[in-house]
Amino acid sequence: MTSSSLPPSIRRELTGKKLVWHLSWNGLHLGLFALGWWSQWSNQRLAALNGLRYSVWTSRGAGLVLAFDGTIILLPMLRNLIKLLRPQLSWLIPLDESIWFHRQVAYQLLIYAIVHTTAHYVNFINVERTQVRKQTAWEIHYTQPGGFTGHVMLLIMLLMYTTAHKTIRQRCFEAFWYTHHLAFFFMIGFYTHATGCFVRDSVDPDYVAVFPFYSTNHCLGYESWRFAIWGGILYFSERVWREVRSRRQTAITNVKIHPSGALELRFVKPSMKYKAGQWLFLNCPEVSKWQWHPFTISSAPEDPFISVHIRQVGDFTQALGARLGATVGVSGESLMDSEKGGRRGDWIEISPAMGKPMPLLRIDGPFGAPAEDVFKSEVAVLIGAGIGVTPFASILKHIWYAQRAGKLGALRRVEFIWSCREAGSFGWFQSLLEEIEEAQTDSNFLRMSIYLTQKMDSDAVQNIVINSVGQEYDPLTLLRTRTLFGRPDFQQIFSALAASINGGSYLVGREATLKTRLGVYYCGPNPLARVIQAEAMKCKSDTIDVKFAKEHF
Repeated sequence: MTSSSLPPSIRRELTGKKLVWHLSWNGLHLGLFALGWWSQWSNQRLAALNGLRYSVWTSRGAGLVLAFDGTIILLPMLRNLIKLLRPQLSWLIPLDESIWFHRQVAYQLLIYAIVHTTAHYVNFINVERTQVRKQTAWEIHYTQPGGFTGHVMLLIMLLMYTTAHKTIRQRCFEAFWYTHHLAFFFMIGFYTHATGCFVRDSVDPDYVAVFPFYSTNHCLGYESWRFAIWGGILYFSERVWREVRSRRQTAITNVKIHPSGALELRFVKPSMKYKAGQWLFLNCPEVSKWQWHPFTISSAPEDPFISVHIRQVGDFTQALGARLGATVGVSGESLMDSEKGGRRGDWIEISPAMGKPMPLLRIDGPFGAPAEDVFKSEVAVLIGAGIGVTPFASILKHIWYAQRAGKLGALRRVEFIWSCREAGSFGWFQSLLEEIEEAQTDSNFLRMSIYLTQKMDSDAVQNIVINSVGQEYDPLTLLRTRTLFGRPDFQQIFSALAASINGGSYLVGREATLKTRLGVYYCGPNPLARVIQAEAMKCKSDTIDVKFAKEHF
């Protein structure tokens, strides 16, 4: 089989930096496995246990790998620590990929858990068969701490891994959220797994009265809990802090519903300071006491309020909209009114449903995001797909404020590209884009390209064309920028951008010998991210340095 015959998803993992990563990462795990195997095989005090041969060597090798992965699996979820480290270390460590790294650790944890468990099943059967210890396999499985905690952890892993699948996570986020909090019990099992003292040089366990309840005189395990527990302490300490912080005073000030049912929720939280492009977790106890959902902040730090835009597509978001009286049906009335003479950017301000006061909100955040770095680029390309435009609403607002204050830093040009499936979706941020467009004193600083990907019949297209002839503003967006129909051609967009930069016409007055910093920031579906990244990286040359970043939650 040649590499060209492999699926594209596999080919991507076997090229360039990803190939180096996989070789290093898997090599580290195989090295740890070999070290664990050798430490068991070479330990003369464990000669009796080594009579079980390959199964015990395999279980010990996998056990050392699991001790390593169990130590680090919670570290990528230290969101507050990552937010603090990000400005200083993002050049060295890809901290924006923390969730991706968490998944890589989880994959290894699953693989070596299967190896470890299978080998131990063989161990227990061989113990009963050889009577190296006067025990049955059933007794070790279900009456000793090692077997009991192991089976509990396996059950928790089954629940956590199945509900973490992308399809289930998108269709029922609640199942993912609840089962992932079983990690608390998983880690307790992980830290106490060795208390059964299976790895020992005596026939009977050598127990003591204090944790970890075994004596190291005869119990010769790795004692991995001594270092593994620090990751858990850090993580659960942060969770306690986040719980305290989320309960600080928060008040809803305004609720608006935009076309296509997008809900805009405005609130104030005096204790919360954030940067443009960051995100938060939102909880409404009246809707669900335990569910926390991630949303991008759509307001700018200079605004007197904090806002999030919420697409009402899941159980939680629809229930939240119903509690606020901002159901999708209301947005339908808004669109009908706008066609009778209103503006496409119209919105409806919602009064509390059924005369109830506004519900209590709990806000956990903010958390860092790649789009924070937009001012470090000389040329920033902001690409949003659908509701994925929300982080760029905050950034565009912030750029607008910075432009007025003359504090743009290194930023010289901004390209904003937004694609939507429905014309009504343009109303989400039409008023913001209109204000930014009208405020531009330099027509070359900000260029907006708005694409409508919705399939339209010939009559609708003809009607739009007729209405746009001779008009100063686009009939769909009410912006000076004309709506483009179809999907963006990113190959053409980036090749034209690179040619303009290299030709000297894009950044007028810039020395041709200097390297231009091009930052590409994207928020939207993953398949499109791969296309954009591939085309953006083609711009990289001796005169253009390219950085691509995608929003992660």
